[in-house]
Amino acid sequence: MFGLKDLKPTITVTESRVKCPVKNCTRTVPRQRGSFKRLQEFRCHDHQIYISPSTFEYEDMFDNVLWKEQTDRELLHRIIGTKRECRIAHDNSEDAVTWNVFRFLEKNGLLTKFLENSVKRPIKNSEVIYWSNFPSQNKVWSPLGEAREEFETVPKRGSEPDLIIKSNESLFFIEAKLTATNNIFLLSDDPEVQRKYEQGGNHWYQKVVTSDFRTVAVTNKKYELLRLWLLGSWIAQRLCLNFCMVNLVLSKRDVCIEEKFKKHINEGSSRTFIRATWESIYQFILDSQVDTHDKNTVLRYFENKTLGYKNGMLQKAFSI
Repeated sequence: MFGLKDLKPTITVTESRVKCPVKNCTRTVPRQRGSFKRLQEFRCHDHQIYISPSTFEYEDMFDNVLWKEQTDRELLHRIIGTKRECRIAHDNSEDAVTWNVFRFLEKNGLLTKFLENSVKRPIKNSEVIYWSNFPSQNKVWSPLGEAREEFETVPKRGSEPDLIIKSNESLFFIEAKLTATNNIFLLSDDPEVQRKYEQGGNHWYQKVVTSDFRTVAVTNKKYELLRLWLLGSWIAQRLCLNFCMVNLVLSKRDVCIEEKFKKHINEGSSRTFIRATWESIYQFILDSQVDTHDKNTVLRYFENKTLGYKNGMLQKAFSI
């Protein structure tokens, strides 16, 4: 896996060629334009990566994954089988970072403590569902599938939280952002989309959202957060669980997201929306009592992680 210590601080990009970003590599490839293409002409054969002016993709997605034991590989392959889109091989993939960090927390018994710190109450027997895949059944978690049917016009392509974590007391939806933004608005002009969100679940929208649909989904560009809040809170209510939606972002981004989103939703003792940062997870891991090789591995990962190139300059991922 290539990071700050392995990559050139700047890369040369011309109108027609791009240099391999790995230090001391002199290979160049044709410059990609438009959407990223995984073609042999864009591949550095020395380092097995596909290159664009802003990022690169590994030949093998497991080159971008920290945990490679057989159980990890099997679980990730099962998840990918039901995941709508997989970009784990991309250097700046939110999915890869989510897997690397939360799989560490899960495997090292730190996930429950992290959740307790987030909501300031005890959490017991937490179970992780990555990208909606229920491990024991190898399919979409059934309560989410039911919520998609209830609220969304195309359930098979419906809302997909990055992480669902279910405990004895609470349900967590975690929406992780790395390079992407929370500013996502409704593109469809089909009135049925709005109708189903507003009327599904016996008009659940009126119980948990205080602003009208167009204001949240279009004017304020919080369509994705709105969908997850609506579906997650409805599922939690049906399962008799508290609901917490976590927007996980970089420390320097979306600083005011709680203020901006909370004005549109109805919280309470049983449901809440919070902002968390990747950097706070790094600090949590650093301060933990776990003393393993895995801990050192994930801390180095945080410290060495990059987010590709901007105007030819390498971007450090985390403010740590």
